[in-house]
Amino acid sequence: MPSLGFLKKKRTKDSSLAKDNKDTDAASSPAPTNTKPTTTATTPFSAHSNAAPVDNTTLKSTSTAPNPQEHVTQKDLQDSAVSPGPQETVASSKGEPMTSVQASPQSHGGPNTNTNTNTSTPSIQNLLNTNNSAYPQQFDGQSANGNDVPAPQPAQAARTTKGKYTLTDFTIQRTLGTGSFGRVHLVQSKHNQRYYAIKVLKKAQVVKMKQVEHTNDERRMLQQVKHPFLITLWGTFQDCKNLYMVMDFVEGGELFSLLRKSQRFPNPVAKFYAAEVTLALDYLHSMNIIYRDLKPENLLLDRHGHLKITDFGFAKEVPDITWTLCGTPDYLAPEVVASKGYNKSVDWWSLGILIFEMLCGFTPFWDGGSPMKIYENILKGRVKYPPYIHPDAQDLLTKLITSDLSKRLGNLHGGSKDVMTHAWFAEVTWERLAKKDIDAPYVPPVRAGVGDASQFDKYPEETEAYGQTGDDPHVKLFTDF
Repeated sequence: MPSLGFLKKKRTKDSSLAKDNKDTDAASSPAPTNTKPTTTATTPFSAHSNAAPVDNTTLKSTSTAPNPQEHVTQKDLQDSAVSPGPQETVASSKGEPMTSVQASPQSHGGPNTNTNTNTSTPSIQNLLNTNNSAYPQQFDGQSANGNDVPAPQPAQAARTTKGKYTLTDFTIQRTLGTGSFGRVHLVQSKHNQRYYAIKVLKKAQVVKMKQVEHTNDERRMLQQVKHPFLITLWGTFQDCKNLYMVMDFVEGGELFSLLRKSQRFPNPVAKFYAAEVTLALDYLHSMNIIYRDLKPENLLLDRHGHLKITDFGFAKEVPDITWTLCGTPDYLAPEVVASKGYNKSVDWWSLGILIFEMLCGFTPFWDGGSPMKIYENILKGRVKYPPYIHPDAQDLLTKLITSDLSKRLGNLHGGSKDVMTHAWFAEVTWERLAKKDIDAPYVPPVRAGVGDASQFDKYPEETEAYGQTGDDPHVKLFTDF
């Protein structure tokens, strides 16, 4: 049975989510230290993050008009007839960057046993867009035969991120989240006046928690990726005490918070979010990157309601297999728990757990919050499906949440296309979804472009001054920052 060395406590509210709250559709980057006028770069990748750095690493021009607000309608709301539950925040015991320190009486994956219904908290019916056209019109249904599955993305050159900015390029507004290594701040660029999230990691804590490799991997992975459903890293820098990562500010908050307010999602709502995650995993796997930490806490909602996967602390480039034990107990694949070598298929297992949790409100192997019991349940592999789960959804889940790697979708000859062409995703037009041309089921109540952090909890501010100079005993460990 694995130790807890690299594991996150079951349901952690990851403030790395907070870190990514991104501002708008236009991509413009905080001007680097040595640039004079603020320039905005344009790139053909229209759906990416908000504001991008000054060089060719940008995704979208700041001068482009904002994308139309996106929403997806649902045709079967019967699943949503659940009374609203109180929003909960849970603590993470793992020393991973940016996890919330607020403890919740209920652990991450377990069913909500709180009987005090907060009537002021909206259920998913009230949160969903009501101006949408019928759900089938949004999901056009051509993917059942795999005809519109997006073509693989061409390899892209890594962005230049090292030493691009300094602390003096930004004005710190407030803390978005805290954790074992440091915290995430909402900041405003002094050059283009746009809002970003800066993740600040204390070097001493990273070293103490033996997370040097994971921290460097996170920077390296984020520098390489560019996708509409992944967070963007615009630049990094460091001083003698801290590491700094400049990222998107994604205003809409965590999917985790929305799920806890709603208790569980209707079938089409869960399908929408699962489809966006599927596209992101397909892209990462095409670059031989395993994400390894999929869960609602690491999924942020942009201001239009589309997802951004954040927190790449466990992401790793793996062309074949790896053995590192890391992740969140509820979401670990059995081969990881058994300390066997594993490959990209662990992400497809985690997708199954995510879909199950979105549809049911709890994870399938949850057992009183004890990680060791969760591991035992994972190895046993017995899943009890509630009667309200759609038959197509249950069929997909049985093919994702299976310890038999020769049967797990995503790990077969067809790869990710086997997942995309499954009957549960039959209505999804993947090409349109990849372009964010399908409206999201829920649009967060935020004001765009003004640094609206209302969807994030408030925390006491950092008392230790940033930007200190002096001896740095860890300078050789973080040369890429």
